[in-house]
Amino acid sequence: MSASGERKVSASLGRSVRGTTPRLADLASTPETPRTPTLGRSVSSLFGSPGGSFRTEDEYVVIEVGSRYLRGGFPGESTPRCTLPYDPENQRRVGDYRQWDPDYAQKRRRPKKGQEWGQEYELYRMDLTKVDLRVVEDKFERMMREVYNKYFVLDTKPRRILLALPPKMPHPLMSTLLDVLFGSFQAPSITLMSSPILSTVAAGLRSALVVDIGWAETLVTAVYEFREVHEQRTVRAGRLLSEEMAKVLNAAQVEQLGYVEDDDTSFEEAEEVLSRVAWCKPKPRSNRRTLYFPARTSPILEEFEDAVETPEPTVTIPFPKASPPAEVTIPFATLAKPAEAALFATETALSEFDDHELPLHHLIYRALLSLPVDVRRVCMSRIVITGGVSAMPGLKSRILAELEALVQTKGWDPVRNYGTASARHEQILRQKMEALELRKQEGEDKVPESLDPDNPLPAAHRPQDVWHHEAGVEREKTRAGPPPESLVGGVVRGVETLGPWAGASLVAQQRIRGIVEIDRERYLQHGLQGASKDKEVSVVPQRQSMGPGVRGGAGDRASWTLGVWA
Repeated sequence: MSASGERKVSASLGRSVRGTTPRLADLASTPETPRTPTLGRSVSSLFGSPGGSFRTEDEYVVIEVGSRYLRGGFPGESTPRCTLPYDPENQRRVGDYRQWDPDYAQKRRRPKKGQEWGQEYELYRMDLTKVDLRVVEDKFERMMREVYNKYFVLDTKPRRILLALPPKMPHPLMSTLLDVLFGSFQAPSITLMSSPILSTVAAGLRSALVVDIGWAETLVTAVYEFREVHEQRTVRAGRLLSEEMAKVLNAAQVEQLGYVEDDDTSFEEAEEVLSRVAWCKPKPRSNRRTLYFPARTSPILEEFEDAVETPEPTVTIPFPKASPPAEVTIPFATLAKPAEAALFATETALSEFDDHELPLHHLIYRALLSLPVDVRRVCMSRIVITGGVSAMPGLKSRILAELEALVQTKGWDPVRNYGTASARHEQILRQKMEALELRKQEGEDKVPESLDPDNPLPAAHRPQDVWHHEAGVEREKTRAGPPPESLVGGVVRGVETLGPWAGASLVAQQRIRGIVEIDRERYLQHGLQGASKDKEVSVVPQRQSMGPGVRGGAGDRASWTLGVWA
């Protein structure tokens, strides 16, 4: 090999080595500077950038605002950088050093006079008659400054914000949050997205029935093709559950320690017990039996006479902040009573509830009953249960079991009371159930119209005739294997989700434009009053002629809207 050829080979090898591994001389000569900690930054956000820049996705900042927590992070990450609670410890004034007092840490904190249960731990309430918006603005601004300065550690370049909010938020409260983001943090634009839509995106679905068990209320939202088509609410949520747990703990302390009313359990103690040892019982066997076939259920095995009974498991709960500190032993089954009373209310008749305090399974059933047939078929097979309370062990399976029992016993009949015709209606339902049982046992292609020729089934309860070509198509589908996700429907089924923040992170990373995009200059001029009255505005850029050599920016909008918040 010639000398020139050797020089070319060595130069090419040098380029390949320099492209992969730095030289020791380069490492020694390059000064090392402090780096921003990644704090669990995902691989996709580091190496999945489409451009040549390292952090091009940081043009967006993803923020989720709830009634008790604030979550923030960057697009492309599976978890938020921070989850900050609203509590009195984070809202102290300058010069308040009570937290370093040894006696202060050992005392139970009493709620202030006139405050409701857990009010100090909330950022806002939907009832604005009891909310001071100036205090809300100060709390939110303080939390956002902590997020930007402590967890984001960004430069001074203003960044757009994708804000995840619950639907139907009052306009004064929304205006307060936007004033902070536009004024104090100089965001050029803010994209608003609804939490149920983002939960659906995080579950990998286009349509779902999102059950958000939050702090103040439980929200059931039907999402069809990324649009909210129906919504119902109930007050049976985390606050009521926490109050029920406090009642259980107070009763145990009075019984075992003889405490009086002044020694009630504090909010922090109830939350600690609720997050650690609370659970939800499965559906009772007595309620699992169908309405018309009690004899066909599986028999219950009888216990042997000489079987040794095991003692009931118990849990010892310490109360170090009580005076004096003590411990209480509570049966493990008792810790499931708060969920039974607060979320399901099985001991109360359904007729005694108002529309805003329905149990969870009845609320979900009525939400499905209010949907059109095709939307109901899709949503009932994609039930997404999310929210802080949904992490309780056994709660999701209990909700699905109760809902399936309601569907089996009541069907999809919107009439709740037939009056004098109730006996006739029950007879029709009994005939329908018997016909379905015969079909399952004998494997017939057709269900008989009625077992009693004198009382035939009405047309609404008769199955549709199956044509021969449809039967052939179904047979081919069975041979091909399980149907795809888009074809699953008609059965009660739950789907897991990563939560609203993960959905917002995915939407921001994919650069998907939302329906509600608020520009800073337009908002500072007119506020929320400058929004259009239309519920939706097309996000497709329109071609406009503005003269020779002049062209409008792609995607510019003549007006903007508040979408579901209008």
